[in-house]
Amino acid sequence: MPMKNLKLLVYNIAHGRGLSPYQGWHSERKIRLNLKKIANLFKAIDPHIIALQEVDEFSHWNRHLNLLEIMQAEANYPVSFLGVNRKRVNYRPLMYGNGVLSKFPIGFRENVSFGKTLIGGKGFLYVEFEVGGKVIPLINLHLDFLSKKQRVLQIEEVVKYIIERDKQTRDVEHFEPIICGDFNTHSGRQADAVLHLSKFLKQFSNYQLLPQGEKTFPAVFPYKTLDFVFLPARCKLKSCEVLKIYLSDHRPVVVEFGL
Repeated sequence: MPMKNLKLLVYNIAHGRGLSPYQGWHSERKIRLNLKKIANLFKAIDPHIIALQEVDEFSHWNRHLNLLEIMQAEANYPVSFLGVNRKRVNYRPLMYGNGVLSKFPIGFRENVSFGKTLIGGKGFLYVEFEVGGKVIPLINLHLDFLSKKQRVLQIEEVVKYIIERDKQTRDVEHFEPIICGDFNTHSGRQADAVLHLSKFLKQFSNYQLLPQGEKTFPAVFPYKTLDFVFLPARCKLKSCEVLKIYLSDHRPVVVEFGL
């Protein structure tokens, strides 16, 4: 039976703090309440795949809550995967990274951390979803927010991973990876991560960069786009929308596409 259109939601949830500048100022009750609101958004939009950034597994600043588990239970998603990139576990533990929720089973999955720093670093997830007899790979990333040089180096790591994974899966029919996440830079900035990835992908496949003309950051008065989806040609775009939602300092991006 052929699959209908698929819906992907991409969202930096800012450690569950809402519009506050720091999650550590909130009680467990307040964090849980905001997570429930985010889960209610998931239920209202009903995406098949959700790609999230700044998701905590066990951190002192939001009361040691596993944010992905809470949202998964509230929104009733059967499949999840969390990749922890920061692992300072001592008196003040910080364990957080990127996560996915899905209505589809996951085959191969892997988390890759950029560098070895214990605080403030980023990384990406590579996940292969099994959708109606097809394999749909997705990369969910979060890049450095301070250094253009570091962002470009991180994109180089993503590129190397894509090339190596392509070699490993040449005997299996699968789509080119959807690449999404928080790039921490806008698309027009010269010699930065978005343009650097775009140049590579032109050699790999025909990709469409989304959203176009809509801003994602900051959520209240957005003036730039930091959150992107690179959609491969075999995924036929139906719609793309940036949601006017105030549950994080970012606005979520929703992309609907056909296979």
